[in-house]
Amino acid sequence: MHPFDLKAVIFAKHAQHVVLIHFPIALFIAGVAFDFLAQWTKQRLLAAAAYYNLLAAALSIVPVVITGVLAWQWQLEGQHLKGVLLLHVVLACVSSVLIWMVWLIHLRTQRTQGGILPGYRLPIEVVAVTLVTMTGHLGGFLSGVNVTN
Repeated sequence: MHPFDLKAVIFAKHAQHVVLIHFPIALFIAGVAFDFLAQWTKQRLLAAAAYYNLLAAALSIVPVVITGVLAWQWQLEGQHLKGVLLLHVVLACVSSVLIWMVWLIHLRTQRTQGGILPGYRLPIEVVAVTLVTMTGHLGGFLSGVNVTN
């Protein structure tokens, strides 16, 4: 296979998911970091950066979930969900919901409460970052990246 073969890149059985997943992970973790910094420093600019990173993370989750299902069907041939694959899928679903929940908390606060974010969001964000990290770690095993020989 040629490294610049566009057909191989577009139609690879799992490549899209493996590539796309890094965007919501990075955007979400950066958004949470900005949110914690905004909480600590009380700077509105950091809060705005958090909001837009969380928005982009939530939106970019959609194609990641779609390509994840396609990777499961094509690369893993739709095998039964068990073991690491089952845990990865469950954590991915919970992580996706939490990413959307965190963004929705920020959205609702911006619209109704004048930008004063509730304190309960911070523990939710910590749990979400932890689950996103665990999900990515398990995904590495499924893709062969974290396999030791």
